Amino acid sequence: MELPTVVCFTFEKLQDLRYGENPHQRAAFYKDAAGSAEPCIANAKQLHGKELSYNNIMDSDATIEMVGEFADADFAAVIVKHANPCGVAVSKMSLADAFSNAVACDPVSAFGGIIGLNRTLDEATAKKISETFFEVIIAPEYDKKALEILMQKKNIRLLELHGLGRPYKAGGFGLRKVVGGLLLQDRDTSREDVKSSKIVTKRAPTEKEWEALDFAWRVAKHVKSNAIVYTSSNRTLGIGAGQMSRVDSSRIAVMKAQSSLNGSVVASDAFFPFRDGVDAAAEAGATAAIQPGGSIRDDEVIKAADEHNMAMVFTGVRHFRH
Repeated sequence: MELPTVVCFTFEKLQDLRYGENPHQRAAFYKDAAGSAEPCIANAKQLHGKELSYNNIMDSDATIEMVGEFADADFAAVIVKHANPCGVAVSKMSLADAFSNAVACDPVSAFGGIIGLNRTLDEATAKKISETFFEVIIAPEYDKKALEILMQKKNIRLLELHGLGRPYKAGGFGLRKVVGGLLLQDRDTSREDVKSSKIVTKRAPTEKEWEALDFAWRVAKHVKSNAIVYTSSNRTLGIGAGQMSRVDSSRIAVMKAQSSLNGSVVASDAFFPFRDGVDAAAEAGATAAIQPGGSIRDDEVIKAADEHNMAMVFTGVRHFRH
C-alpha cells in the first residue's frame, strides 16, 4: 500500500512541560487523539514523583519499545539513558536478578537512567533499585511493598503501564519533523528469526551462540547508529552507540565493558564496511557475530571472521536508528 499523498493527524495536549530538551525551549506533551491500544507513554499512569520532563518522556518511549522486544522472557530489565539502552538483561530466576545484571553492564551510565521492567515490580527488586538514583521506573504493576520502598524517594517517578511486557504490534507510522516538512515511515517493528539467518563462515554458531546472537540482535535494533553490542545469552556486556564510524563504536563497546568479553557475541546494526570491526571484536574475545551483510567488502569481512574462527551470520535486514 502506498503512503498517502496528504497526511493529517490530530493530537490533544496532555500537559505543558517545564521546558524542552533544554531550559530555553518551550515544550508540551500531546497525545494522539485517535488513541493507542498498545502500551505507550501516553497511556502510562503516574503513581509517584514530580511531573515528567521532555527528556523523561523521550527516554521512557525508548524504554517501552525496548521492553517489548523481551515479551517472551520470564523476567527482563532494561535501563535507558539519552534514548540508548545502557544495560539489558533477562533472567529465568527473578526480576531482581535481571535488574542487577542490567546495571552491571554499565553502572556509571545507569545512574539517573530510566528503568523498564516486563513483570510486576516486587519488593526484592525495589530494594535493589533504591540503592541508587534513577529518574523513572516503568512497570506493568507494582506490589504494595515495592511501592512503600520506592515512594520514600521523592525524586523518583513511578509509572504504571498495563500491558508492558507484551509484544508490541507491527504496523503504524513513525513521524519526524524537519524544518519545512515531515518525514513519515513505517515503525521498525520487524522481528527476524535469527536462526533463519545465512551462515557465511566456515564455522556455524553453537546453540549457545545462537541464543546469544538472538539476544544481541534484539538489543542492537534499539541502539543509535552506528551500533555495536556485545552480549552473553542473557545480558549486555558492552554497548557502543552513535559513532560516525563503526570501528569506533566497536572500540567504545569494548572500553565500556565491565567484565570479560571472552566467549561473547557481537551484533552490528548495519554491515561491517571493513574487516577492522571484526578484527576488533575478535581481539576483544567475541566468538560469533551477527550483521545484515551487504557490503562490497563482505568477502573480506567473512575472511577475517574465518581467520579468527568466528561464526558469522547475515540477517539481510538493517536496523539503523537516528
